[in-house]
Amino acid sequence: MAARSAPSCHLRLEWVYGYRGHQCRNNLYYTAAKEIVYFVAGVGVVYSPREHRQKFYRGHSDDIISLALHPERVLVATGQVGKEPYICVWDSYTVQTISVLKDVHTHGIACLAFDLDGQRLVSVGLDSKNAVCVWDWKRGKLLSMAPGHTDRIFDISWDLYQPNKLVSCGVKHIKFWSLCGNALTPKRGVFGKTGDLQTILCLACARDELTYSGALNGDIYVWKGINLIRTIQGAHTAGIFSMNACEEGFATGGRDGCIRLWDLTFKPITVIDLRETDQGYKGLSVRSVCWRGDHILVGTQDSEIFEIVVHERKKPFLIMQGHCEGELWALAIHPTKPLAVTGSDDRSVRIWSLVDHALIARCNMEEPIRCAAVNVDGIHLALGMKDGSFTVLRVRDMTEVVHIKDRKEAIHELKYSPDGTYLAVGCNDSSVDIYGVAQRYKKMGECVGSLSFITHLDWSSDSRYLQTNDGNGKRLFYRMPGGKEVTNKEETKGVHWASWTCVSGLEVNGIWPKYSDINDINSVDGNYIGQVLVTADDYGIVKLFRYPCLRKGAKFRKYIGHSAHVTNVRWSHDHQWVISIGGADHAVFQWRFIPERKLKDALHIAPQESLADSNSDESDSDLSDVPELDSEIEQETQLTYRRQVYKEDLPQLKEQYKEKQKSGTSKRRERAPGNSIRLHFVHGYRGYDCRSNLFYTQIGEIVYHVAAVGVIYNRQQNTQRFYLGHDDDILCLAIHPLKDYVATGQVGRDPSVHIWDTETIKPLSILKGYHQYGVCAVDFSADGKRLASVGIDESHTVVLWDWKKGEKLSIARGSKDKIFVVKMNPYVPDKLITAGIKHMKFWRRAGGGLVGRKGYIGTLGKNETMMCAVYGWTEEMAFTGTSTGDVCIWRDIFLVKTVKAHDGPVFSMHALEKGFVTGGKDGVVALWDDSFERCLKTYAIKRAALAPGSKGLLLEDNPSIRAISLGHGHILVGTKNGEILEVDKSGPITLLVQGHMEGEVWGLATHPYLPICATVSDDKTLRIWDLSPSHCMLAVRKLKKGGRCCCFSPDGKALAVGLCDGSFLMANADTLEDLVSFHHRKDIISDIRFSPGSGKYLAVASHDSFVDIYNVMSSKRVGICKGATSYITHIDWDIRGKLLQVNTGAKEQLFFEAPRGKRQTIPRMEVEKIGWASWTSVLGLCCEGIWPVIGEVSDVTASCLTHDKMVLATGDDLGFVKLFRYPAKGKCGKFKRYVAHSTQVTNVRWTCDDSMLVTLGGYDSDVTRENEISYTIRALSTNIRPMFGIKPHLQQKEPSIDERPPVSRAPPQPEKLQTNNVGKKKRPIEDLMLELVFGYRGRDCRNNVHYLNDGDDIIYHTASIGILHNVATGTQSFYQEHNDDILCLTVNQHPKFINIVATGQVGDSADMSPTAPSVHIWDAVNKQTLAILRCYHSKGVCSVSFSATGKLLLSVGLDPEHTVTIWRWQEGARIASKAGHNQRIFVAEFRPDSDSQFVSVGVKHVKFWTLAGRALLSKKGLLSSLEDARMQTMLAVAFGANNLTFTGTISGDVCVWKDHILCRVVARAHNGPVFAMYTTLRDGLIVTGGKERPSKEGGAVKLWDQELRRCRAFRLETGQVTDCVRSVCRGRGKILVGTRNAEIIEVGEKNAACNILVNGHVDGPIWGLATHPSRDFFLSAAEDGTVRLWDIADKKMLNKVNLGHAARTVCYSPEGDMVAIGMKNGEFIILLVSSLKIWGKKRDRRCAIHDIRFSPDCRFLAVGSSENSVDFYDLSLGPTLNRTSYCKDIPSFVIQMDFSADSRYLQVSTGCYKRHVYEVPSGRHLTDQAAIDRITWATWTSILGSEVMGIWSRHAEKADVTCACVSHSGISLVTGDDFGMVKLFDFPCPEKFVSVWGLAFYIIIFSIRCLIISTFPHIIAKLCCVLLWKYFVFLNFFSKLPKSLTLK
Repeated sequence: MAARSAPSCHLRLEWVYGYRGHQCRNNLYYTAAKEIVYFVAGVGVVYSPREHRQKFYRGHSDDIISLALHPERVLVATGQVGKEPYICVWDSYTVQTISVLKDVHTHGIACLAFDLDGQRLVSVGLDSKNAVCVWDWKRGKLLSMAPGHTDRIFDISWDLYQPNKLVSCGVKHIKFWSLCGNALTPKRGVFGKTGDLQTILCLACARDELTYSGALNGDIYVWKGINLIRTIQGAHTAGIFSMNACEEGFATGGRDGCIRLWDLTFKPITVIDLRETDQGYKGLSVRSVCWRGDHILVGTQDSEIFEIVVHERKKPFLIMQGHCEGELWALAIHPTKPLAVTGSDDRSVRIWSLVDHALIARCNMEEPIRCAAVNVDGIHLALGMKDGSFTVLRVRDMTEVVHIKDRKEAIHELKYSPDGTYLAVGCNDSSVDIYGVAQRYKKMGECVGSLSFITHLDWSSDSRYLQTNDGNGKRLFYRMPGGKEVTNKEETKGVHWASWTCVSGLEVNGIWPKYSDINDINSVDGNYIGQVLVTADDYGIVKLFRYPCLRKGAKFRKYIGHSAHVTNVRWSHDHQWVISIGGADHAVFQWRFIPERKLKDALHIAPQESLADSNSDESDSDLSDVPELDSEIEQETQLTYRRQVYKEDLPQLKEQYKEKQKSGTSKRRERAPGNSIRLHFVHGYRGYDCRSNLFYTQIGEIVYHVAAVGVIYNRQQNTQRFYLGHDDDILCLAIHPLKDYVATGQVGRDPSVHIWDTETIKPLSILKGYHQYGVCAVDFSADGKRLASVGIDESHTVVLWDWKKGEKLSIARGSKDKIFVVKMNPYVPDKLITAGIKHMKFWRRAGGGLVGRKGYIGTLGKNETMMCAVYGWTEEMAFTGTSTGDVCIWRDIFLVKTVKAHDGPVFSMHALEKGFVTGGKDGVVALWDDSFERCLKTYAIKRAALAPGSKGLLLEDNPSIRAISLGHGHILVGTKNGEILEVDKSGPITLLVQGHMEGEVWGLATHPYLPICATVSDDKTLRIWDLSPSHCMLAVRKLKKGGRCCCFSPDGKALAVGLCDGSFLMANADTLEDLVSFHHRKDIISDIRFSPGSGKYLAVASHDSFVDIYNVMSSKRVGICKGATSYITHIDWDIRGKLLQVNTGAKEQLFFEAPRGKRQTIPRMEVEKIGWASWTSVLGLCCEGIWPVIGEVSDVTASCLTHDKMVLATGDDLGFVKLFRYPAKGKCGKFKRYVAHSTQVTNVRWTCDDSMLVTLGGYDSDVTRENEISYTIRALSTNIRPMFGIKPHLQQKEPSIDERPPVSRAPPQPEKLQTNNVGKKKRPIEDLMLELVFGYRGRDCRNNVHYLNDGDDIIYHTASIGILHNVATGTQSFYQEHNDDILCLTVNQHPKFINIVATGQVGDSADMSPTAPSVHIWDAVNKQTLAILRCYHSKGVCSVSFSATGKLLLSVGLDPEHTVTIWRWQEGARIASKAGHNQRIFVAEFRPDSDSQFVSVGVKHVKFWTLAGRALLSKKGLLSSLEDARMQTMLAVAFGANNLTFTGTISGDVCVWKDHILCRVVARAHNGPVFAMYTTLRDGLIVTGGKERPSKEGGAVKLWDQELRRCRAFRLETGQVTDCVRSVCRGRGKILVGTRNAEIIEVGEKNAACNILVNGHVDGPIWGLATHPSRDFFLSAAEDGTVRLWDIADKKMLNKVNLGHAARTVCYSPEGDMVAIGMKNGEFIILLVSSLKIWGKKRDRRCAIHDIRFSPDCRFLAVGSSENSVDFYDLSLGPTLNRTSYCKDIPSFVIQMDFSADSRYLQVSTGCYKRHVYEVPSGRHLTDQAAIDRITWATWTSILGSEVMGIWSRHAEKADVTCACVSHSGISLVTGDDFGMVKLFDFPCPEKFVSVWGLAFYIIIFSIRCLIISTFPHIIAKLCCVLLWKYFVFLNFFSKLPKSLTLK
């Protein structure tokens, strides 16, 4: 029986031999105390070389693989592998956990690094994306996360000289990261031609943006910024694994076994070749190096640690060694000395001294070693090998005695006999060979009984028997030395075994768990003297059991440290130590054995704290199967709070069902009833499974909970107020120290904790996201700032919150058994205790985790179940109440004493200033002194003590007390029976509240003429309640069984009650005494009804599917209604008492005639016409509408019709009470809904006068178009033209005749391009800078134009650029950090954040990568990025808004849920996020005076939001009772004083809302949709903008007064037929308007004058671009059917021509007097520039004209189309434009064309990546390459040809180069591509992949042209690009800069 408890002795880790060198690097450092920190297996080791002592950090649950040292060199961060790996930050001095970072990475943590000041930590995961995470490690908070790389990352480091910069490197890449806001943005290092692209293994950062990195080939790469600037070749001869930076310089170590030291500029200082030193060997490889002063630490691949003193570099000192490759299996103990022998797959055998903690001998063998044994005299050492041989060595000099190979498979176990005569060798081929030692190991016998490989052997003490275990778990016995199997059990019964290392056998049964046949225990060793057994298993655990342990599932103590399987474990010869070895971790652990008698001295070494909790719950339950639990606690632990359907699931379910229903008929639904109800009083208190949930508030009201309601009860007035924020059962309640706030936790799939104010009953914060199924305990800290909560998930998670911010601070797994209570330490906010079933734990916060230590009981008691806990008068003292009635007193984690307090469990305790009060199951309240030594007074809760003012009756004496609290001179007591009592200090007891107890309450009846009701429940009581203001229980009676239904007789004198056993009784309604009872049925009686009038008959319905009819007078059964196929649920009589209506569980509606019970069939339409005495049916036409959309999931359980037959009340499975108009015909009727019950509402009844509705709860025991734009994402960029063929950079080039030798006598090649500045010295264009952008995105965005700087500047956006435009001068400056289209923009209005702008962009998936959607917050003046918030919104961000203080930012996504997110943007922290609506949200804005309230509007909805902590609560806009108000699509929102909100609708109305209720509608505020609204709180005037035709009285912009009653309209003089305003803003007497037509207009408020500030193309791409040959003008042609003329110098649009068709290309004639325009429909037009009159037009093609060109001599016009043709027209023949000829055999559509300078040739680029040259005008194809090479071209716009091969980048397979243009000087080339890049090259550029001179930013580019500026001779070229994005247009200017001014 001893095995029923764990052994009382203990193991303590004393030494670990080994170091993890394989697959890890940079994991060895000096701490500030000159100790050495490293790791091995799952243990962090701190080694002191001075004292030769080790300390251990054991907070990990699996292999540690990464380590970083804090800059102050005391703290260490370590990361582990595993499914849910975590990072621990710990103190190397105390080896205590400081912080735990978890719940983010998967698979493992590959690298770690602290930043310069040690505040932040970066980690890299081993997941498929190699996620990079930045942590605020002290708070345990994730600051930022991004995908790292597609392949492994080997090293990461902070740049210690630049803030917020990091560098990571790995397989074939290096990345330079910048951290801004919550966004980590990488830039890949550019290797260029300086070095090969290869794997980078390690790095170090230096000053001046320099980074040094070690490469796989042994070179060191030096980076400046992101560019490789030089390489140090041959730094090492093989890969460089480690680089360490220190004050003196850098140290590197590599695979070549060398350490190199470098100075701060990376010039070599010295080299140390470890292979050449005394300790060196061939193949030594360095994995880690650390240089401090004159000492260098080196870690090697083979698990050694060297220390080198620089001036004695030839003599490295070996600090630590260990086994390295393969697995470690062999372990043997010397029989007489403290020595251990190990052998491994690395072929080495090593002997360790257990006293000196050192390796004393080592010998290398030929084969991997699998087992070892030392003979009795300690002279011979036998080693079993993997190849089936074994070798015997002499121990003293390791020389070979004999080598024998008799087997082919591995030798797994061998042992010498106790007398030293024999050696038994067990092999994997299932046999054991016996060898004679004295006979030079001659084979003496063979044991062949096993069918599987041999795993363990043991000799008997007399050497006559051998027992074996094999892989099948069989235990066999053999006689020695012959090897004959012993089958007779009697023979082996009395055998004494010399050692016990077998895993199967009676004596060790207990090491195996119950009900398990797994084979995971690798090794066992018995200590006969200490009567203990030690085991090693596959899970890295070493366990200590009692020996012998005979019964399965014995209790044990467990110890962790090894990471994976522990392969072997042995006691030392004198049983002082246990040695264990790890297979994969190659580590040897030495544990000191502390026997029971010494344990007390050892206790100051507190139980090792660890997160994986080495003394975890399934171990160490010192006394396991203790006496049975108390019955009440037993019941409680059985309760499950799981639901089939959680309230959270309803919205999704509804959507699914609505989809199904759409196909059905759509009848007009009946409106909801006009009447409504509100919760008036709740009878009941939840005591049966909750404790300590009852408190006084500040003002003496009482707060408690029942069902889903928080109740505040005023005992003076007998009234209640309710907190109805929960949607399911509340399970726990705690009160804030100031007694004004309450925290309540509920049941739910993702259950929440609500913190609410008892005065206002408003929620202050809602905490969720970390628990499952429910929250069973909560507690506030003493300062009220923190809250602890415990969940009811499998591991009873404990979470610590900062509740005001709604932030999770820390989280940990609590216990596998139920936790009943959590208490925070009132003196130290970081400490708390949890108590529960056999569980008492003391926790302290460590960053994002909690470190728990189990309470230490010692000999003082047994491990009890704790029911309640409080802290005492110091931080160390804690008191807990147990299930046996004791109070345990704890100091720190130790139990000091126990005091008997109650008979039965102590359920509740409360600490007073001086003393304590306790309550227990015995119904006694006890007052104690402050040390629990004396009980000062007891109060027994008895009926006799009830004071006269009590609101009801006590059900029984001494009810079980579940909650106790003091205040206001009274003791407040809550009982299990649902009563709340107030005990006066002098003794009298007042009953305040009561309800039913546990179980379900179904039976409810209201009295026919008095305000009273009767209820009957599963708790076996029948109760009568007063519904008048006294709200008390009038009478109660116990029943023999639970009841399910009851009914008053029509005269109110009798009460019929149906019971659960099939019987029913009639009782006197006043005295509740029995009148009569019957028992005719076996199953539950489900409904019972008196017939109307005199009540002559009684109908009794049962679950047996029958209704019995009784004659009340004669007390006889007179009829039976048969025919129902399922149980009966409801019955109703008609007025005459002749007809019964019956509902069944199969949803049948049946009718029976009374009294005989004959079944009648009545047509559905007729049922309504019958007058029913009552209606409680839930089936039939009249109540079809009461069934919800999701009727399949949720049942309507009850209904009741008012006596005036107007309103039908229903109750359902989900706890909703609903009111419908009667009759409720048609599916899914409209209703009013009320929530208070948590689970099903079992019954509803109106009172006699319909003034009140009484409801019952089952388990809660209480009686109560733009929309369709899809945004293209550039990251997934595709080709704009459908080209085909082989891309130019992939084509094989034919060598041309002109590839001549360098010194050539041939005549010089002609110029490729005619230039126009002959005579001037050519200077290349060096860079481009954006100067002007024409255009504004108004088409699908809104509220995106704002004033800045008091109206001097305006800010808006187009494409991916934010533009600051000066109104006076027209100059622009740009924010260009977005990498995709901007969709929304807002300005921070708070004076503290002046000129701060937020912009949101499009993006793809929400994976936090650089292409994810993001919000940039930037300074509009200096264009500095302040924060980037990478969002979880996929697709893009469509609305942003700052809060009143400017500190919070709201963003809305385009994802399917239209997520709404709130950010603290300065920290980059996401505070709250929630699905916004299932349809598009257009705008969401904060109220201008609030940080917590905002409104969102969109398709058919408006929502009013509140931010509570981290939770977002929303209310839908209520249309109230305004006649004909309907929910429209809302497009805009503005705010007024007094909580008014204005929303603009699609119909032109403006809705005015007070709070969330519609109070009026301003009809037709505009004739079309109201797209924009703007208000400031300064004067409260409101501007609206909409879509309208300009008229005398109306305009598209209106200015309104504060009430939106009067307005003034403004007309926009744009010349459009209708104006459509998308954005409005007001400032300094001006209104700023942005229109859909891409104009920005300023309107004066006084004079209504309009000034157009910005113009742009409207729709479709801009394809055509032409520059004037001699002036600063250019033309653009777009698919919006316009050609526009722009003036560069004046920065404005000069003219616009409407063509009526989409234009595709445009070109000036050489003189500039004519313009040719090519159209999309195949037509082309020639205009005269002076008059804009048409000179000629022609249409010879049906498809789009792609390019059009005048020849330089102005004689020909070439027109290229997508019909694979080029047509020539002779212009000298006049405007008839007859085609003279065309080019034949063009293989694909035409892209670009260029004439030669002499007008004789035309080059054509085509869609199949081919360039052709044709003669003009004949159209003949020219194929002679030599002739082509001699042509000089007038212009060059071709993207094809050998001259421009270099413009095609490596990434061109994803997207094409679309356009090009050579400058007039002929030496610079600019290109545009599908990625939106503008690039600058030298011309020509025939080499592939040339480097780019300049890069602009992202927009897809179609066409580029250069123009000359003669007025600035020093600026050679200006160039204008038309950049465009789908649906938008805008024009951009780049101007050339001298190199000194180049903008990065």
